Amino acid sequence: MDYKRLIIRGISYSQTQSGAYALLLEDEETNVKLPVVIGNFEAQSISLGLEKDIQPPRPLTHDLFSKFVTSTNYTLSSVIIYQIVDGVFFSNINFKNNANGEELILDARTSDAVAMAVRFEAPIYTTPQVLNEAGILLELNDPTNTDENIDVVSMEGDLQSLPLEDLKKLLDDAVKDEDFDTALELQHEIKRRNKKIE
Repeated sequence: MDYKRLIIRGISYSQTQSGAYALLLEDEETNVKLPVVIGNFEAQSISLGLEKDIQPPRPLTHDLFSKFVTSTNYTLSSVIIYQIVDGVFFSNINFKNNANGEELILDARTSDAVAMAVRFEAPIYTTPQVLNEAGILLELNDPTNTDENIDVVSMEGDLQSLPLEDLKKLLDDAVKDEDFDTALELQHEIKRRNKKIE
């Protein structure tokens, strides 16, 4: 099978389903985008997996399962989004035993598969058929839509008017309260300011 490698382009509130998010994956060769509707918890988990420097006070479900996989001497080698039926994506998580090379394939929701893949920095693939059926071609010329900037809905109030020290304190408080959406928004503002300083 000729698989197409996907990269994560962003996460935003879903325009079609209330209370849901859209995970935007992109074929790295053709720039065809694959939008996947995911839940709030999975969106937070993927975002936290991408932001390696934010650690929740207690492990999330995907962190716990990742630790279990590692402790049993397995590695997550890849994720394959292999099918779409009535708008629902089907995915496999491919594991490899580090001791004997034996492979293990588990069926998973795509949102969970991606949340695991980011923790292992494993590649995400799909089939040409899935891209043809569900892919869209968008031009993302907006400079805020980069791999480092996950598009999260803005917080109330203007972060740009707050001093850097206040932002850092708010970030610490948000992580302690497990308010990861706010934490990510604050983290992006702090990173934006640090880039200007450099």
